Amino acid sequence: MNIKLYCSVNEIGWKTALPEYETLSEKVVSTAVSFITAHEPLDFLLAGKPLAFNLCLSNDDEIQTLNKEFRQKDKPTNVLSFANIDDPSFEELAKTDHIIEMGDMIIALQTMQTEAFEKKISLHDHFCHLLVHGVLHLLGYDHIQDDEADHMEDLEIKILQTLNINNPYQE
Repeated sequence: MNIKLYCSVNEIGWKTALPEYETLSEKVVSTAVSFITAHEPLDFLLAGKPLAFNLCLSNDDEIQTLNKEFRQKDKPTNVLSFANIDDPSFEELAKTDHIIEMGDMIIALQTMQTEAFEKKISLHDHFCHLLVHGVLHLLGYDHIQDDEADHMEDLEIKILQTLNINNPYQE
């Protein structure tokens, strides 16, 4: 599977908190897409076209602004995903374009650090979990309904296992 990951860093703290963010991001996105392709092949994945993902490594201020604007929640969150698959023209574009643009993910460093500390897990592992979660959203998965949430969590757990990361939902 040909995957293009475009990563931008809007928060300088990422470079010291997780210096390997770039290679790690590429590995996580590739692993998640490969897992879904092997286990739940979606029509557009079977076309064999390159997939493009945008990742912005940001901070609480920026993600709070986006969360307020797009989700009407005036608080920071760990990850936001803006999936092109939700666009009515996605199927047509996936058929006609030479590359399939999947959408944007934004991860907030401060919220991620706080959550990792509270859960007593490494920043590396929590970052991988948030990125897998974002990729699944861009691939069309959601967790609005309980059965969708259970399925998405199950996929996250299995993908993270392939990366040698423990179940993030286990107490």
